[in-house]
Amino acid sequence: MTAISGLRGTGQFTTDFRPTNYRELFTLLEPNGSAPLQALLSMTGSESTDDPKFNHYRDELPDRKLQVNGAVASTSTAAFVVDAADDETFVVPGTILVNVDTGEVMRATAAPTAGHSIAVERNIGGTAHQIGDNANVIIGGFADTEGGSAPTAISFDPTMDFNFTQIFKSSVQITGTLQNTYLRTGDKEQEQLTKALKMHMSDIERAMFFGKRAEVNATTASPLRFTGGLRNSITSVTDGASYGASSNVITEKEFDRLLIENIFAYGGSEKVAFCGARVISNLMEIGKNRWQPTQIDNAYGISLARYTTYAGDLLVYMHPMFRQVPTMDKEMIILDMNEIKYRYMQGRDTQLIRDIQNPDFDGVKHMYQTECGLEMLQTKVHHRIKGWTSVS
Repeated sequence: MTAISGLRGTGQFTTDFRPTNYRELFTLLEPNGSAPLQALLSMTGSESTDDPKFNHYRDELPDRKLQVNGAVASTSTAAFVVDAADDETFVVPGTILVNVDTGEVMRATAAPTAGHSIAVERNIGGTAHQIGDNANVIIGGFADTEGGSAPTAISFDPTMDFNFTQIFKSSVQITGTLQNTYLRTGDKEQEQLTKALKMHMSDIERAMFFGKRAEVNATTASPLRFTGGLRNSITSVTDGASYGASSNVITEKEFDRLLIENIFAYGGSEKVAFCGARVISNLMEIGKNRWQPTQIDNAYGISLARYTTYAGDLLVYMHPMFRQVPTMDKEMIILDMNEIKYRYMQGRDTQLIRDIQNPDFDGVKHMYQTECGLEMLQTKVHHRIKGWTSVS
């Protein structure tokens, strides 16, 4: 069994599997179809919402690092100034501060002032270091005297983020005459229903990648809501035009550095990468000499290739939609599947609503309808690479 972190099951639908709605039926029938992200999300444990605006909290441990603002030439000056930063509030009397550029160890004797000045005991251990401008200082622990009292309490709160559900609709309309006409190509109504479901799932897939979170006429009886997609929500973005030594070129060594220093810096050690055709060719060129791609057949509904590196494993898939959208052939969207979730309005996941035609219409009209959105629990764990034209 091949496992992807954060996903449940083996990814293989058994004979006992019973899809509960048309979205799951679609991923069952077309595991490598036009909506591979939906195939993965269908296996991550979707969650309903009872409100079109769904909120979630994000929390993470602080870096607790500071940057010096202004050089201190003296080795005995008992204070230095830092740039304004949230991490400054973690400095309390007794906090150990380490200048990672020189190795100097200091101990704060007071909390920072309004001017971001920190009073310290300098050069603990008998050293004699100066402090340079823009020096990097980290919180290196806490030290108190024997018999001392409790330090100042410090706490930090999570931040809240949200997204909206979006209403997707796709209709099929067939005349009564066509319903009863013999066609060599088969049942036209069923054919149109199959095509409409594919287009419907493709609409959702595109919104999950390209959507922009918004709400129009929010105070009226008929608000219009748009769910935020991955490209507009992922904050960690690498532009090939400016990242490497050459414009739009990312070398093997530069890609290694990107993996280690950025892509796998947060989250799990196994991530899914949806790529355009040009990026796939770049990965194949790197893989000839560096990695051994392993094909994973039908893993969680789609076929993935595993690229194993020292930083972590990329499970790579060439997204067919990226062929259809200009510039997406040079993009890679890397996801930590632990941190995204498919959210649907309670009772309004993908379903086929039949016979919605007017009473006087000579025929039938059906409609696929979904009200859903994408929830991104964390942003730093995901990554987007754009403008990657070639490898040198």
